Amino acid sequence: MCGRYALFRWPPALAALPGFPADQQPHWSIAPHSQVLILRGTEGTRAAARARWGLTPPWLTDLSRTPAHARAETLVDQPMFRDAFRLRRCLLPANGFYEWRGTARKRPYWLTAGDGAPLYFAGIWEDYPVQEQHYLSVAIVTQAISGQRRPLMLDAAGQAAWLDAATGQADLLTLLAQPPVALRERVLAGLINDPTLDGPECLTPA
Repeated sequence: MCGRYALFRWPPALAALPGFPADQQPHWSIAPHSQVLILRGTEGTRAAARARWGLTPPWLTDLSRTPAHARAETLVDQPMFRDAFRLRRCLLPANGFYEWRGTARKRPYWLTAGDGAPLYFAGIWEDYPVQEQHYLSVAIVTQAISGQRRPLMLDAAGQAAWLDAATGQADLLTLLAQPPVALRERVLAGLINDPTLDGPECLTPA
Protein backbone atom coordinates (compact mmCIF):
# COMPACT_ATOMS: atom_id res chain seq x y z
CA MET A 1 0.00 0.00 0.00
CA CYS A 2 1.23 3.48 -0.84
CA GLY A 3 1.21 4.91 2.67
CA ARG A 4 3.68 7.70 1.94
CA TYR A 5 4.93 9.61 -1.06
CA ALA A 6 7.03 12.68 -1.85
CA LEU A 7 6.71 15.95 -3.75
CA PHE A 8 9.90 17.96 -3.33
CA ARG A 9 10.44 19.21 -6.89
CA TRP A 10 7.96 20.36 -9.51
CA PRO A 11 8.20 21.79 -13.04
CA PRO A 12 7.56 25.50 -13.71
CA ALA A 13 4.39 24.62 -15.65
CA LEU A 14 2.91 23.09 -12.50
CA ALA A 15 3.81 26.09 -10.36
CA ALA A 16 2.19 28.37 -12.95
CA LEU A 17 -1.25 26.75 -12.64
CA PRO A 18 -4.10 28.79 -11.15
CA GLY A 19 -4.44 28.06 -7.45
CA PHE A 20 -0.90 26.74 -6.99
CA PRO A 21 -0.07 27.69 -3.38
CA ALA A 22 2.51 30.46 -3.16
CA ASP A 23 3.83 28.87 0.04
CA GLN A 24 4.10 25.32 -1.34
CA GLN A 25 7.00 23.58 0.40
CA PRO A 26 8.98 20.49 -0.65
CA HIS A 27 8.08 17.32 1.21
CA TRP A 28 9.93 14.00 1.22
CA SER A 29 7.43 12.11 3.39
CA ILE A 30 3.73 12.84 2.87
CA ALA A 31 1.41 10.66 4.94
CA PRO A 32 -2.38 10.27 5.19
CA HIS A 33 -4.17 13.16 6.91
CA SER A 34 -1.58 15.61 5.51
CA GLN A 35 -2.49 18.57 3.32
CA VAL A 36 -1.55 17.58 -0.24
CA LEU A 37 -1.51 19.22 -3.66
CA ILE A 38 -4.24 18.18 -6.11
CA LEU A 39 -5.02 19.18 -9.69
CA ARG A 40 -8.59 19.49 -10.94
CA GLY A 41 -10.05 20.12 -14.38
CA THR A 42 -11.93 23.40 -14.76
CA GLU A 43 -13.27 24.66 -18.10
CA GLY A 44 -10.71 22.81 -20.18
CA THR A 45 -7.70 23.73 -18.08
CA ARG A 46 -6.15 22.61 -14.81
CA ALA A 47 -6.19 24.30 -11.44
CA ALA A 48 -4.29 23.42 -8.30
CA ALA A 49 -5.59 23.29 -4.74
CA ARG A 50 -4.76 21.81 -1.37
CA ALA A 51 -6.79 18.97 0.11
CA ARG A 52 -6.63 16.73 3.15
CA TRP A 53 -5.45 13.22 2.29
CA GLY A 54 -8.41 11.22 3.57
CA LEU A 55 -11.71 11.32 1.69
CA THR A 56 -14.49 13.10 3.60
CA PRO A 57 -17.90 13.10 1.86
CA PRO A 58 -20.38 15.72 3.14
CA TRP A 59 -22.63 13.01 4.60
CA LEU A 60 -19.85 11.39 6.68
CA THR A 61 -20.47 11.62 10.43
CA ASP A 62 -17.55 9.54 11.76
CA LEU A 63 -14.56 11.70 10.81
CA SER A 64 -12.15 9.05 12.11
CA ARG A 65 -13.04 6.98 9.05
CA THR A 66 -11.68 8.93 6.10
CA PRO A 67 -10.03 6.54 3.62
CA ALA A 68 -6.72 7.59 2.10
CA HIS A 69 -7.10 5.05 -0.73
CA ALA A 70 -9.87 3.97 -3.07
CA ARG A 71 -9.45 0.58 -4.72
CA ALA A 72 -9.90 0.75 -8.48
CA GLU A 73 -12.19 -2.28 -8.47
CA THR A 74 -14.64 -0.72 -5.96
CA LEU A 75 -15.00 2.81 -7.36
CA VAL A 76 -18.15 2.14 -9.37
CA ASP A 77 -20.16 0.48 -6.58
CA GLN A 78 -18.87 1.68 -3.20
CA PRO A 79 -21.14 4.41 -1.77
CA MET A 80 -18.06 6.12 -0.32
CA PHE A 81 -16.48 6.51 -3.75
CA ARG A 82 -18.99 6.19 -6.60
CA ASP A 83 -20.24 9.79 -6.80
CA ALA A 84 -16.73 11.22 -6.56
CA PHE A 85 -15.54 8.78 -9.22
CA ARG A 86 -18.31 9.94 -11.52
CA LEU A 87 -18.12 13.67 -10.82
CA ARG A 88 -14.99 14.68 -8.88
CA ARG A 89 -11.75 13.27 -10.24
CA CYS A 90 -8.32 14.79 -9.72
CA LEU A 91 -4.59 14.17 -9.98
CA LEU A 92 -1.91 14.19 -7.30
CA PRO A 93 1.60 15.09 -8.54
CA ALA A 94 4.52 13.23 -6.96
CA ASN A 95 8.22 12.62 -7.45
CA GLY A 96 7.88 9.07 -6.17
CA PHE A 97 6.45 6.92 -3.40
CA TYR A 98 7.56 4.37 -0.80
CA GLU A 99 6.86 0.68 -0.36
CA TRP A 100 7.80 -1.62 2.50
CA ARG A 101 8.46 -5.24 1.55
CA GLY A 102 9.57 -8.35 3.33
CA THR A 103 8.33 -10.85 5.87
CA ALA A 104 10.36 -10.95 9.08
CA ARG A 105 11.83 -7.50 8.45
CA LYS A 106 10.23 -5.11 6.00
CA ARG A 107 12.62 -2.94 4.01
CA PRO A 108 11.69 0.43 2.50
CA TYR A 109 11.88 1.01 -1.26
CA TRP A 110 11.73 4.26 -3.22
CA LEU A 111 9.87 4.05 -6.55
CA THR A 112 10.06 6.67 -9.31
CA ALA A 113 9.53 7.04 -13.03
CA GLY A 114 12.39 5.60 -15.05
CA ASP A 115 13.18 8.98 -16.62
CA GLY A 116 12.82 10.92 -13.38
CA ALA A 117 9.70 12.75 -14.61
CA PRO A 118 6.92 13.59 -12.14
CA LEU A 119 4.27 10.96 -11.50
CA TYR A 120 0.59 11.79 -11.54
CA PHE A 121 -1.65 9.64 -9.33
CA ALA A 122 -5.36 9.32 -10.09
CA GLY A 123 -7.51 10.59 -7.25
CA ILE A 124 -11.07 11.46 -6.29
CA TRP A 125 -12.01 14.46 -4.18
CA GLU A 126 -14.83 15.70 -1.98
CA ASP A 127 -15.93 19.04 -0.56
CA TYR A 128 -16.80 18.98 3.16
CA PRO A 129 -18.76 22.04 4.40
CA VAL A 130 -18.18 23.32 7.95
CA GLN A 131 -20.33 26.35 8.75
CA GLU A 132 -19.29 28.97 6.19
CA GLN A 133 -16.14 27.19 5.00
CA HIS A 134 -15.52 24.33 2.61
CA TYR A 135 -12.66 21.86 2.99
CA LEU A 136 -11.34 19.65 0.20
CA SER A 137 -10.33 16.05 0.79
CA VAL A 138 -8.90 13.38 -1.47
CA ALA A 139 -8.26 9.65 -1.82
CA ILE A 140 -5.64 8.08 -4.09
CA VAL A 141 -6.95 5.41 -6.48
CA THR A 142 -4.95 2.20 -6.17
CA GLN A 143 -4.40 -0.95 -8.24
CA ALA A 144 -3.49 -4.41 -7.00
CA ILE A 145 0.02 -5.15 -8.31
CA SER A 146 2.25 -8.09 -7.27
CA GLY A 147 0.88 -8.30 -3.76
CA GLN A 148 1.00 -4.52 -3.31
CA ARG A 149 -1.54 -1.73 -3.72
CA ARG A 150 0.07 0.97 -5.84
CA PRO A 151 -1.32 4.31 -7.01
CA LEU A 152 -2.93 4.34 -10.43
CA MET A 153 -0.42 6.40 -12.43
CA LEU A 154 -1.56 8.13 -15.63
CA ASP A 155 0.33 9.30 -18.69
CA ALA A 156 -0.54 12.60 -20.42
CA ALA A 157 -3.49 11.16 -22.36
CA GLY A 158 -4.78 9.33 -19.31
CA GLN A 159 -4.52 12.47 -17.19
CA ALA A 160 -6.55 14.46 -19.69
CA ALA A 161 -9.24 11.76 -19.87
CA TRP A 162 -9.37 11.38 -16.08
CA LEU A 163 -9.93 15.10 -15.54
CA ASP A 164 -12.42 15.53 -18.39
CA ALA A 165 -15.97 15.57 -17.05
CA ALA A 166 -17.19 14.28 -20.43
CA THR A 167 -15.18 11.04 -20.27
CA GLY A 168 -17.60 8.10 -20.23
CA GLN A 169 -17.59 5.30 -17.71
CA ALA A 170 -16.32 2.74 -20.23
CA ASP A 171 -13.22 4.83 -20.91
CA LEU A 172 -12.70 5.42 -17.18
CA LEU A 173 -12.89 1.69 -16.51
CA THR A 174 -10.26 1.15 -19.21
CA LEU A 175 -7.95 3.54 -17.36
CA LEU A 176 -8.55 1.71 -14.09
CA ALA A 177 -7.62 -1.61 -15.70
CA GLN A 178 -4.55 -0.42 -17.58
CA PRO A 179 -1.25 -2.31 -17.08
CA PRO A 180 0.98 -1.02 -14.29
CA VAL A 181 3.57 1.63 -15.09
CA ALA A 182 7.20 0.46 -15.20
CA LEU A 183 9.09 2.07 -12.32
CA ARG A 184 12.66 2.40 -11.12
CA GLU A 185 13.19 1.29 -7.54
CA ARG A 186 15.90 1.63 -4.93
CA VAL A 187 16.32 0.03 -1.52
CA LEU A 188 16.57 2.62 1.24
CA ALA A 189 18.15 2.81 4.66
CA GLY A 190 15.74 2.79 7.59
CA LEU A 191 15.59 6.57 8.07
CA ILE A 192 12.26 6.79 6.25
CA ASN A 193 10.77 4.55 8.96
CA ASP A 194 10.71 7.60 11.24
CA PRO A 195 7.29 9.19 10.56
CA THR A 196 8.49 12.56 11.86
CA LEU A 197 11.29 12.82 9.29
CA ASP A 198 10.59 14.97 6.23
CA GLY A 199 13.82 15.85 4.46
CA PRO A 200 16.21 14.67 1.74
CA GLU A 201 17.72 12.11 4.15
CA CYS A 202 14.50 10.08 3.70
CA LEU A 203 16.02 8.92 0.39
CA THR A 204 19.30 7.70 1.90
CA PRO A 205 20.14 4.46 0.05
CA ALA A 206 20.76 1.22 1.91
